[in-house]
Amino acid sequence: MRVSRRGEVDPFIVMDVMEAARRAEAAGRDIVHMEVGQPGTPAPAGARAALAAAMEREALGYTVGLGLPALRARIARLYGDWYDVDLNPERVIVTPGSSGAFILAFTSLFDTGARVGIGAPGYPSYRQILSALDLTPVMLECAPENRLQPVPGDLPGDLDGLMVASPANPSGTMLDKPALAALIEACAGQGAAFISDEIYHGIEYDKKAVTALEISDETYVINSFSKYFSMTGWRVGWMVVPEDHVRRIERLAQNLFICASHAAQVVALAAMDCTDELEANMAVYRENRRLMLDGLPKAGFTKIAPPDGAFYVYADVSDLTEDSRAFAAEILQEAGVAVTPGLDFDPGRGAGTLRFSYAQSSEAIAEGLARLERFMTARRG
Repeated sequence: MRVSRRGEVDPFIVMDVMEAARRAEAAGRDIVHMEVGQPGTPAPAGARAALAAAMEREALGYTVGLGLPALRARIARLYGDWYDVDLNPERVIVTPGSSGAFILAFTSLFDTGARVGIGAPGYPSYRQILSALDLTPVMLECAPENRLQPVPGDLPGDLDGLMVASPANPSGTMLDKPALAALIEACAGQGAAFISDEIYHGIEYDKKAVTALEISDETYVINSFSKYFSMTGWRVGWMVVPEDHVRRIERLAQNLFICASHAAQVVALAAMDCTDELEANMAVYRENRRLMLDGLPKAGFTKIAPPDGAFYVYADVSDLTEDSRAFAAEILQEAGVAVTPGLDFDPGRGAGTLRFSYAQSSEAIAEGLARLERFMTARRG
């Protein structure tokens, strides 16, 4: 059967690691999951209760394409609470996860062949979605001295757009307000669109993340309920766009997705008021971060930097391996710990890096670190 070359994208390696871990568990092995970027906690209890009540009183059919008005208004209020930004709820679009927002943003902003800059290391699906849409991902090799974030000097002059993430996956580093403003200004100067992936906002440690909306309304901002709100499997996110882009996004959303899951939107709305439970999750992440920054060097992973946000540690392991994928497979087989090879995030340099996620329980993280230390001790002989 004839097929499209759009399907010839690279695999999402972390999903392959998850499958290998699943097979090991099915064979009876106990695996500590440090590969997957999702909370080990469910959606907040209050949010799940709200869905149970909604299922008893209504059919939960289609919503309007832009999302439940109450949810859009509550998301707008979040920007006032978190950033002191007065946001018009009409600019908020509820999406099927942040992945749905990426597709909407890329199809709204770029024509075939457009060149879109993304930092390396960075979330691998950016470049794969761009490629599947016949757009051209332009990898910007971010320097360690810039904490693996792009700076204006990294941008070629022929970009049609730039996508940044702060806190970033896999590094957990953040852009402060001057750094973010410099990138937005550089894009405006060359007529390039600016997209800010803010999916890890809320998961910060020493300082609050900056939203692009504090700097400019002429940006696309993408977020999700997956991370801080602990709702990965519910597949609901949101996007904030300039007012004159709302109708074009609405037309695309109606035709591509109809709407985000009604049930997930009900849970999302209630989750935004489950502050105590969400902050209890944050206490676990803070403890896990402490455990990782103490335990990884003891195991022999010494080339790491403290993350500003998210729940990852990105480690330079080039002194230990030239093949991070094979090294990750060895760690899974010998130590029973699933980790993600850096090739997922940086095709050029990722053979010498690993990402460790610490989104699971503190007990699991402590056990994983103990296994890593035993494995590395035995490996050194």
